[in-house]
Amino acid sequence: MKTLPALIVNYPGTFYYFPYYKCPMASPVSAYITVDLFIKPLIYKWLGLSAQETETITAVIGRTISSAIGQEEFVRVKVGKVGDRFVATPLGRGAGIMMSLVRADAMLTIPAMSEGIGAASEVNVALMRPKSDILNTIVCIGSHDNTLDVLYNFLKRKYPRYSLSSAHVGSMGGIIAIKKHEAHIAGTHLLDEGTGLYNIPFIEKYLSEEKVLLVNLVYRQQGFIVRPGNPKKIAAIDDLAREDIIFINRQPGTGTRLLTDKCLRERGIPGQKIKGYDTVEYTHMAVASAVASGRADTGMGILTAAIALGLDFIPVAKERYDFVLTRDSYALPMVEALFDIIANDTEFRQTTLRMGGYDVSDMGKIMYSN
Repeated sequence: MKTLPALIVNYPGTFYYFPYYKCPMASPVSAYITVDLFIKPLIYKWLGLSAQETETITAVIGRTISSAIGQEEFVRVKVGKVGDRFVATPLGRGAGIMMSLVRADAMLTIPAMSEGIGAASEVNVALMRPKSDILNTIVCIGSHDNTLDVLYNFLKRKYPRYSLSSAHVGSMGGIIAIKKHEAHIAGTHLLDEGTGLYNIPFIEKYLSEEKVLLVNLVYRQQGFIVRPGNPKKIAAIDDLAREDIIFINRQPGTGTRLLTDKCLRERGIPGQKIKGYDTVEYTHMAVASAVASGRADTGMGILTAAIALGLDFIPVAKERYDFVLTRDSYALPMVEALFDIIANDTEFRQTTLRMGGYDVSDMGKIMYSN
């Protein structure tokens, strides 16, 4: 931490005083917000100009945001319009996450005395981009996969006017978002134990009143992510119950959590016997990071996340990761552009394969329609 000197500005007839404070050496987001809140209004006043009004809109939050009481928080969000409603998706949080500013469409302020905002709540967000950009944003809510970031980059490069906003709330959360018309597309990899089928039984149960399509993105390997050399010698699901093993879980409603619970049931292991069972992360990369940092010994995740951080991997299952969307969303020009990349862009497929852990044999194929 570095202590910055107090800032005293002498404007004719007035002294402006910003007291001593401590901040991290690398806090570009904090710097941006400080300039926006304090320095810009001051400069406008010096120049005798009226400060520009920031346009605000009402949006529905795509997933729950937790916040500590006593500290006002500024959350960067992506925003898209689904039907007649705007949907805001929280981006990465932290004073040093510069990409959260690069990708943000708007800023959401969480009051100091609030513990956060629940999913599907209506909030006011201050726009950082023209509303025309927001109207060209695809809202993706559901399961996390590393290919989503790659897809975002390919979409911006090939179709610069369009953007992709993704919120990671789990496969079931994505299906419910489609049902509530809060997303254009949803990533899902839900295994139905009774039929052995992925995704289709859940669509038939929860989206029977919607005209939907199920389009494959990838097949991928799920398994236990462990540190290099597997120092704890983790080999199977039974090892999670050992006293010396700390596990990191995924949140309820995710396909990964369902797979974990299925494996535990088959071996007769209750979750309360596993250290860390109730500690959750929201993405495969977050699980891999927890293992890499030593915060956990293992967690269920995809092979690609383990490869990305130089970790070892014990395979458990091969699964199918699909997109579910309504036929109305499929007809939107920006969604057509996205699926053009998925189905026809050879470079996108090759980039996905280079990441490791993926099978693209059915990429872009319609797996189900009603």
